[in-house]
Amino acid sequence: MKLFLPVLLPLLFYQLVPSPVLADTCPDNCTCQVQDSIFCFSRKDTKMPSEVPTTVKNLYVFKNGIESLSQEDFVHLGSLEMLDLSQNQLTELPDHVFEPLSSLNNLDLSANQIVHISKYSFAGLELLERLYLYSNLIESIHPAAFDGLHELLELKLQGNKLKILPALKMPHLLLLDLRFNSIPSPGPNDLQTPKLESLKLGGLGLSTLNEELLGSFKNLHELDISNNQLTAFPVVLREAKGLVSLVLAGNPMGPLNWEDFEKLTELHELDISNLSLQGLPETLAQLLPHLKRLTVAENPFNCLCNLAWFPSWLRTKQIQLGRTEETRCHFPPLNSGKVLERLGHREFGCPITTTITTRMVKSTAVPPAPFTSVPSTTHAILPPKPSNNPSTDIDYDPAPPTPSTSIDPDLRSTFCPSNICLNGGTCWLDNEGHVECICVPGTSGTYCEKEEDPLLFPTEITSEPEIIAKKVTSSSIHLDLRRYIDMRPNIRGVKLTYRNLSGQDKRPKQLSVPHYYDEYILRGLQPNSTYSVCASPLGEAGNVNRVCTEAQTVSLQIPPTGARLEDPKLTTMLIPALAILLLLVLVAVAVGVACYMHKKKSKGHLDLECDPSQLELEGLDNGALPQKKEIIACPSTVQNGGLDYRVPLMEEHCTANNNMNSLKPSYF
Repeated sequence: MKLFLPVLLPLLFYQLVPSPVLADTCPDNCTCQVQDSIFCFSRKDTKMPSEVPTTVKNLYVFKNGIESLSQEDFVHLGSLEMLDLSQNQLTELPDHVFEPLSSLNNLDLSANQIVHISKYSFAGLELLERLYLYSNLIESIHPAAFDGLHELLELKLQGNKLKILPALKMPHLLLLDLRFNSIPSPGPNDLQTPKLESLKLGGLGLSTLNEELLGSFKNLHELDISNNQLTAFPVVLREAKGLVSLVLAGNPMGPLNWEDFEKLTELHELDISNLSLQGLPETLAQLLPHLKRLTVAENPFNCLCNLAWFPSWLRTKQIQLGRTEETRCHFPPLNSGKVLERLGHREFGCPITTTITTRMVKSTAVPPAPFTSVPSTTHAILPPKPSNNPSTDIDYDPAPPTPSTSIDPDLRSTFCPSNICLNGGTCWLDNEGHVECICVPGTSGTYCEKEEDPLLFPTEITSEPEIIAKKVTSSSIHLDLRRYIDMRPNIRGVKLTYRNLSGQDKRPKQLSVPHYYDEYILRGLQPNSTYSVCASPLGEAGNVNRVCTEAQTVSLQIPPTGARLEDPKLTTMLIPALAILLLLVLVAVAVGVACYMHKKKSKGHLDLECDPSQLELEGLDNGALPQKKEIIACPSTVQNGGLDYRVPLMEEHCTANNNMNSLKPSYF
């Protein structure tokens, strides 16, 4: 390997480095980074770039503002294989203008302003394989304009103003795009292209299709007949077994007859947008087993239970839904405007899961086999047909079925159409092959589509609740969420919303519970109160998957005197509290007794005393008390200087004439 490295490294370096010839002679305002290719983008020049290397193979001169071409622009470009002149201002193609380009394989003249194609516009392009003329203003094409293009594989003429299409004699043509012109429906003589694989005739205003023309294409894989005036599915397409892509959108066909698609089993892409469809049959999965992309936009879908299979089918089969945002529900009002692909199964209004137990069939030849209860969300298969007579149902003992008149129960589930019975009805296929719907009480009609007054027809079929209050105490509710989570395996959590219906504060409270929590306990609740508890998928808007239940907490009962407290936590908390309370009571009693004794003692010393200053001073003898003059006021109704006299302590020392000088102080 080391011996080859000196040889391989120069070759690798030569491949990575841009061509020296193109790098040295690259035209102005162009790039030549890719070998054998020149890119001239947005040059804002009305002429072709000059001094283009003669060895170039790919020349991209798009969006330059070029207004005219001449043969001299291509004289020395005999090696050119790809020429892109799109998005310029060309209005005409001079005769023989491309004649020097004898090796040209691809020519793109799209998005210009070309009006006419002459007889010699493409003279000399004998090896041309792809010619793109779409999005121009072409009104006419000379009948012999394409005669020399024998190797042409693709011809795109869509988005022009053509009224007449010249006869195309192209034995190797594979793709022809004529959309959005004003030409009539082409016939077999107009398109002599036996190897054609893709034909696009959309937007031509066609009311009929030439069945002889379509029948002549034995290798047709892609057909676009959208946005025409076709009122019925073309009969010739019923036998087009090789079709891989079919576009029927925007035709006034009305409701489709799905039997027309029975032989189109190879379809990979189907566009049936804007056909006024209100629903899709569940048999679509069997009709088109190889479908990869489906477009059903702009249809007024009735998003009812018979369409609930559609979103899950798209996900299971990994089918791409085209124009998803334009595929929305029209009815019922609850789903109006919602994107069909994003609807959950419950949003289609399907009946709640019911449990139906079948009866045991007796037989003398084979031991009886018991049937267990079968939960079903769509339909259930009942071996015996129920009778309208209750007594008949009770005594019913069917005879063993005979091979000539009975149907295998497995075949009943196969041939009984899915979701044909509404409102919880049961599909029944009798021994003669007739389909009937057995309606639950409260519904009627051929398909149980009529709902009657539930008060007149009380139902006996009950469904198991999805959330259950297992244990309720005075302050907690133990919830069982197992069934709710099992029915929704894809949710990432449960949002619990609960509120007190009995108390004054009825504001809801919310909790988020992980999806792996089968049970949860709500704590801190009020006793003797009714609580509403609702569960919904975490992060999901709306109330579609919301399930609610109610539970009432137990009344709080005070244990009788002398009852033993069984809760150790309550005991450890209650004993210290009682001890503290007792201590406080003792302190209060002691303080009260002290105050009472002090008050009583003070009352004995203060008898007949009028001023606290006359009390005995601590450490002094009563006889050593200093003499202190005190003015004692006597009762009088006369005021002196606006001040009332104080009430005398000893009235016998007071004079009747209010003489203050006659009063003598008293020290007991």
